[in-house]
Amino acid sequence: MESFSSCWKRWLFNFFPAFRSTGGWITYISADLRETHVRLKLYWRTRNYVGTLYGGTLYSAIDGIPMVLLINLLGKDYIVWDKSAEIRFIKPGRETVTAVIRITEEETREIKRIVAEEGRVERVHTIEWKDSQGDVVAVVNQLIHI
Repeated sequence: MESFSSCWKRWLFNFFPAFRSTGGWITYISADLRETHVRLKLYWRTRNYVGTLYGGTLYSAIDGIPMVLLINLLGKDYIVWDKSAEIRFIKPGRETVTAVIRITEEETREIKRIVAEEGRVERVHTIEWKDSQGDVVAVVNQLIHI
């Protein structure tokens, strides 16, 4: 369930100019900031030459979201940066797609443990874009440095 605070964060993210221009729309941020849902509609601004979702929009609509969630979950004692990303196209996106980004409590505990022992850690976050039938359209792997 969303809280007032997470709803406000969702609103701010959606109207931030760089994110707004991607065509993506955050539809949900959990109260504990561990889960975010993103929707990307197929329309004239997100369509490529052959009429399917443009690959750049599939990436840009989720770019930065895991990093922002981790910054909020880990706190000010941690430096969090997106380091690299790759996208694999599984099938053409011919309709609106959705992605769910989750960061578990176990994952944040593990990050804190590794950083305490080694001083840094890099994590890959895998995010799947799915169509209305639940078929995977694209898979994004983001490498995040903490």
